[in-house]
Amino acid sequence: MNYSDLLRQQREFFQTGKTRSIDFRITQLKTLKRAIAESETTINEALQADLSKPVVETYITEIAVVKKEIDYAIKHIKTWAKPQITAIPFEQLPGAGKIYPEPLGIVLIISPWNYPLQLVLAPLVGAIAAGNCAIVKPSEIAARTAAFLTKMLQKHFDPAYVAIVEGGVETSQQLLAEKFDHIFFTGGTNVGKIVMEAATKHLTSVTLELGGKSPCIVDSDVNIEYTAKRITWGKFINAGQTCVAPDYLLVSQAIKERLINEIQKCIFEFYGTQPVDSPDYARIINRQQFDRLVALLADGKIVIGGETDAETRYIAPTMIELTALEGSVMQSEIFGPILPVITYQDISEAIEIVNQRPKPLALYLFSRNKNIQQRVLQETSSGSVCINDTVMQFAVPSLPFGGVGSSGMGKYHGKASFDTFSHCKSVLYRSLAIEVKLRYPPYRGKLPLLKRILG
Repeated sequence: MNYSDLLRQQREFFQTGKTRSIDFRITQLKTLKRAIAESETTINEALQADLSKPVVETYITEIAVVKKEIDYAIKHIKTWAKPQITAIPFEQLPGAGKIYPEPLGIVLIISPWNYPLQLVLAPLVGAIAAGNCAIVKPSEIAARTAAFLTKMLQKHFDPAYVAIVEGGVETSQQLLAEKFDHIFFTGGTNVGKIVMEAATKHLTSVTLELGGKSPCIVDSDVNIEYTAKRITWGKFINAGQTCVAPDYLLVSQAIKERLINEIQKCIFEFYGTQPVDSPDYARIINRQQFDRLVALLADGKIVIGGETDAETRYIAPTMIELTALEGSVMQSEIFGPILPVITYQDISEAIEIVNQRPKPLALYLFSRNKNIQQRVLQETSSGSVCINDTVMQFAVPSLPFGGVGSSGMGKYHGKASFDTFSHCKSVLYRSLAIEVKLRYPPYRGKLPLLKRILG
């Protein structure tokens, strides 16, 4: 495929002005929602083939997230797209200031394999809502889902408007060599650096949704049963292959053993005593990721799980207890069903451990103590925070989602998606009814009055 020709076709379509129509955007969003609804069975089959993802999990974490994004955009798009009136200084009167959101143009969306439907379509919702044309590049690793997305988008959208391109690293490189008006990338930090470097050659803006080691701090003042349930679910959905999954636990020494025992109970409750036989537990995406994760098991004492099967790429829900923080399991994002646990005596110690590492994509805190909540919020930095739950902040369209520092830049979801894919054009309107000559030469004698007016 000649990607230069594809971009030229999209630019020609964009220049027609069709995408600027709010009615057009709403129609396209409704088309996307209808296409998803018509394809639920195929979506389930594709995600089962790629990740052994349970049907309910597919609906909760893939389909429902996208549908909520679409519904939220349709409900609010007319408000988002309205020019915003701004105040102007006294000396600029008579006049008015307005901010006009306008589409960026042609955007590229590159998505990962772990949530291969949601992480393609959720950004696409924002791109459509903001009035752009888009090219999406799904992950070749989740091959069945990529094939489904190709078939669905080609059926319902003109490629001059929304196009999909399948392929591997070479395809991504070829796309990144082209000039886009914005690039939206979800994936690992190392590849994110490559994307950003490519974008700089064209001075293209980027949104980078990366990862990092998202800590989960558990204070002694908690409901241990509910805390364990929420940690277990957030960690082990999709077999831990979730960018905002709790990456490691920082647990108060006072409740460590009770929490571990309760998490063990939750694993049995969710997946049975033999999770390998559970229809509700996913598998690792490929052998490369499986081998990487198995190697991490040696970094600590296994207290729960640890069973593996290379043939089916199964790794049991696992907790390992750490006595040191230098092992490889604490150096990079785990992205699998292994949960290290570290104990602390005082909340200051937990905060220090978090702050010794790059800023994470998410931070979780379980505590009923308002003072501790405020300390953690004020003394740490992360892309998002969820207090007394895990992962659920991702599913709130009104909350912008994104990283900070090495965990990413830029935000999306809800209005943040609309803003990400829009340019806010500032416009000053001035009246021609009167003219104030104070700003014009000659300036002799005008300075005292100007100082009084301008400050």
